[in-house]
Amino acid sequence: MNVKPDFSKGHNLAETAPAYLSVWDIHAYYGESYIVQGVSFNVHEGEILALLGRNGAGKTSTLRAIARLDSPQITHGEVWLDHQPLHLMKSYEAATAGIGLVPEDRRIIPGLTVEENLQLAQIAPPIGWSLERLYDLFPRLRERRKQEGVTLSGGEQQMLSIARALARDIKVLLLDEPYEGLAPVIVDEIERTLRLIKEQGITTVIVEQNAVRALELADRAVILDTGSIVFDGSASEVLENESLRAEYLAI
Repeated sequence: MNVKPDFSKGHNLAETAPAYLSVWDIHAYYGESYIVQGVSFNVHEGEILALLGRNGAGKTSTLRAIARLDSPQITHGEVWLDHQPLHLMKSYEAATAGIGLVPEDRRIIPGLTVEENLQLAQIAPPIGWSLERLYDLFPRLRERRKQEGVTLSGGEQQMLSIARALARDIKVLLLDEPYEGLAPVIVDEIERTLRLIKEQGITTVIVEQNAVRALELADRAVILDTGSIVFDGSASEVLENESLRAEYLAI
């Protein structure tokens, strides 16, 4: 029988700092493929965690498991958010509890303007993130508020996807490859925004192939290899450890 994780301790973290998001012994499959093999880690409130590894390591599957999406098929494990058992919830219930997933393909809704995309996601009445507050965070979106969302540039669509997640007053932001296909100057802008989001107390888990950029942004890093954790510690430790980067991140 599963046992509730101990929130009094963090994984490789000071015992005095309680975990906010706890992923505990997750196992998941895509068909016959055993993708996530007993993954466990904690994230503290307001922390940015980089979830890294080579292609196929199980990073996106772990994000999807946290968000309670139907695939991969989770066969064992628990996910807790601020003492709420996400693993007992449907995906829409996990979203209501405070999980916001920004998928790699962004999923901007065709036919809707920037503002309509945000309004559709926004809870009523908004508690923390009004449209004006979102536009203050993303000035480009204010300029393009009446433009159809799918006609934005790739970087602007990424900004819209993040803003749309925030519009639901989330507690945890899950980002899947947010820098994919973006110019370095746009990545810089998104990183500045993610730091501002961190200042608002939002907890973030970022999956990103550009590992160096993710590590420079993150407080901590978890590295997966073939579905299992091979490192859990500070992001700076990974940046300083050439052999670790070479073996598991190919950088």
